[in-house]
Amino acid sequence: MQMKPLIAIQGAMDGEVIALLEAMETYKEEKFGTYSFYIGEIDSMPLIVSRSEIGMANAAASTTILIDKYHPDLIINQGTAGGHDPNLRVFDTIIGEEIIHINSFMSPHRDKEEGMSPENWVPMHSFIREEDGRLEEKFVFKSDPELLSAARDVAGEYSRGKVVVGKIGTADFWNREIDRIEWFHQHFQTSGEEMEAYAVAQIADAFKVPFLSIRTISNSEVTDDGIEDLDTAGRYCAEFSLQVAKKIYQQESVSLSN
Repeated sequence: MQMKPLIAIQGAMDGEVIALLEAMETYKEEKFGTYSFYIGEIDSMPLIVSRSEIGMANAAASTTILIDKYHPDLIINQGTAGGHDPNLRVFDTIIGEEIIHINSFMSPHRDKEEGMSPENWVPMHSFIREEDGRLEEKFVFKSDPELLSAARDVAGEYSRGKVVVGKIGTADFWNREIDRIEWFHQHFQTSGEEMEAYAVAQIADAFKVPFLSIRTISNSEVTDDGIEDLDTAGRYCAEFSLQVAKKIYQQESVSLSN
């Protein structure tokens, strides 16, 4: 039996979900704790819009509630990002093929007065317990390949800048030091950074819900754009994410890999 997927689209801030709510026009808001979920339709497509709030703890809690209460078939986590790649300008968009945690490291021992040496920090992995009880170590979470393909298919419809497939770094840290940003880009090939995607990807992986990350550059320390515009970038990303959702929904059937 062919079934259309129930899609959830997340944004951390009002500016990252407002375009979706405007497109819905009529919706029902449900709140669990401080987390809001908006249930409605866009062009006859049932949709759940989730405002996760900012940061990894909020993203993990909100995503757990989303999966437990609404059982979406897939999650699109989208919003704004700071640029790491000097070839990406403000309002360019990243389809996140891979998501890494850029705030989880182990430092080697250094004696008092020896200072800090971030270049020697070692990335720490997340641990996912599989159904058979095994612990699996993960440093990278990957977007679902079917969802990634759908995003690629509609990339040409984005007119606000270019669309690239890249790696997104997540941290509860807003990096403005150019040397540190360049270090992440050089060592981990990050295209941009934000504060939620890795936590969402980890929870989605634990519950076997296919996941896709999309981010629009709102500011960059490594270009000469001189722009910091989270609201506009948030709107552009939401509009593009909606096109991706429609592409997925309009397919006769979607084979989602877990």
